[in-house]
Amino acid sequence: MGTIQDKPKPRVGVGIVVVKGGKVLLGKRKGAHGSGEWSFAGGHLEFGEDVKECALRELSEETGLKALSVQMGPWVNDIIEESKHYVTLFVFVNEFEGSPQLLEPDKCEGWEWFDWHSLPSPLFTPILSLIKKISIEKLSITPSSNEVIRML
Repeated sequence: MGTIQDKPKPRVGVGIVVVKGGKVLLGKRKGAHGSGEWSFAGGHLEFGEDVKECALRELSEETGLKALSVQMGPWVNDIIEESKHYVTLFVFVNEFEGSPQLLEPDKCEGWEWFDWHSLPSPLFTPILSLIKKISIEKLSITPSSNEVIRML
């Protein structure tokens, strides 16, 4: 009989919803769970790290973009294939400097902008959960602080 320490534990992911001109930035994942699926930039929240700090770090590491503002958004709770359990915290970035670059080619095939109403398939599980929770109509509005708060 396994101990509680042997059981898998939930992890915390941070998904960064980068929006520009009504379009959202997505990258095709590779080499990890969700390989071949389209996802926002993001990654794991590290011990002692603030969610916004994580978002700034991951966005810079993965795309080279520098966020000028980060707004907290909703969260989702998913059991993902391969017995992985993630709580994903979403943040919205509407103002940034730079153009997306492929800085981690071992983790992503490339970055592309998509209209909210023409998202590619397949989508990463946390994005599907976010859409079920919030709806494309609400997500397609470039969220201001007040709109993000109403989503929660």
